[in-house]
This record gives sequence, structure tokens and C-alpha cells, in this order.
Amino acid sequence: MHPAWPVSTAPQRRPVFVRHHGGLAALLDAHWPGPRKLFQSLASPIALAFLTDYPTPEAARRLGEVRMAGFLRRNSYRGGKTATELLQRLRSAPTTPAALPATTLTAMIHAQVQLLRALQATIADLEKLIKDLIAVHPRAQLLAALPGVGQINLAQLLAEVGPILMRVDTAEQAAAECGTTPVTKASGKVRGVYFRWAANTRARTAITAFAHNARLQSPWAAKLYADARARGKRNPHAVRIVARAWLRVIWACWHTNTPYNPAQHRAAHAFTTTT
Repeated sequence: MHPAWPVSTAPQRRPVFVRHHGGLAALLDAHWPGPRKLFQSLASPIALAFLTDYPTPEAARRLGEVRMAGFLRRNSYRGGKTATELLQRLRSAPTTPAALPATTLTAMIHAQVQLLRALQATIADLEKLIKDLIAVHPRAQLLAALPGVGQINLAQLLAEVGPILMRVDTAEQAAAECGTTPVTKASGKVRGVYFRWAANTRARTAITAFAHNARLQSPWAAKLYADARARGKRNPHAVRIVARAWLRVIWACWHTNTPYNPAQHRAAHAFTTTT
């Protein structure tokens, strides 16, 4: 893995963001439910701006249609609701029986808003850095056209699966290291197939995330997944089956230095042209 790549950091930032987003939502539910109803996302810039200006019911008490319309203009609102409609949403929200003192709630809301903004800025910086690094990675173009692969997932594949592809001799060895193949254990007359615990967990996360996205974009991958589910496989197992199949394709692209092209992917192309 390239030592400067923050590919493991960026995906981890999102659960942190979600956790703090949930903290703000819980705080509002308990003490100031009105803003939860105003905008599509509580983490959107306009929602955070509203909470900055109106962190408490007391702060919003004198908010009328003119002020609301001015706030919407200043923040380039594109949600399709009028100031009157948004005020009705705000005022129809339930009131809390025992609210915190206004100064305390203001401090708490502002702290949560600042934290979410800082996390958003950090995530944006990391994603820009990853985008720049992908642009200069010598093998990025080999996998860039894979169905459903996004910027972060492409970076994960390059950083986590790429070194495995360079190190092992076959696609099946790569699948084993990535944890997409099961382990067969036999003792006497007893034989069982089990989940492979001894694997590179970061690589498994990268390839199974891709496999999940690919099955939503590729009819061939969707059929592999559906067939596995029809055989009684649970969702994680079925996704690993799809991931193993894709690893063979990725292996071929990687070792022939050929960018993925759906038209040259014979199994997928044959499936598409016959359905």
C-alpha cells in the first residue's frame, strides 16, 4: 500500500460522523424538535446554519415569514418549500416538557454543529486527497470502469487488494487472502466448509463492498448473487461469492495490464446479450 494513502482513514470518518449526527438529532428530539422537520438532512449546510442562528425555541420565537424568507435567500435554499410552509413545520413540532436553560442548550447545539462542520471539512479534505492520489496511481485506470466502483472504494481496492494481487501467484490465492473463499476442514468421515477467519480484513471489506455495489449495476453479478441466495446462502456469503468471481476478473486486468471493459468481459457480455 502506498504509505501516503489515507484510504483506511476516510471510510472510518463516516461512522464517526454518523455517530455525532445522531447525537445532534437526539439532543434536538429531547429539547428542540422543531428544526428536525425543516430540511431534508440535519447535516446539510442550511440546517446547520439554521441551528447556528436559532439554537433554541427562544431564539426562534420572533422568527416570522420575512426573517425566514431572508434566511432562506442567504443560504440558497432549494428545497421547494415556502417560508410560510417551513414556519408551519417548525411551529407544529411537539414541545418538550422540561427544556434545558436556553444558554445551556445554545452551547450544546453550537458545539454539536461545530463538530459536524469540522468532520465534514475533514472528510472533504481526505476525499480530495484520495482523488488526487487515484489520478496518479499507475494502475487506477485498470479498475476505474468496474461497475459500481466509487472513488473511495477504488482507492480501497488499489491500496488493500492491489498489494495482494502483486504478491500471490493465482486469483484463487488472492481470493483466499481476501477472505472470499471458505475453508474446508475434514476429520475422518466428517467434512465441513467454514468461514475463513484468517484473512486480510481490510481487503475483504474493500472487495465485498465493491461486490455489493457491482451486483446493483451489473446483470451478471446480480445473477451470481441471486443464484447464491436461491441455493440458501445468506447475504454476506452470497456477496463473498460475487466478490470471488470479480477477483478473477480483477486479477486478469491487473496481470495483463488491461483496463476493465464490459464488452471484453466475456461472461458478463454473454449474459447481457442473451437476456
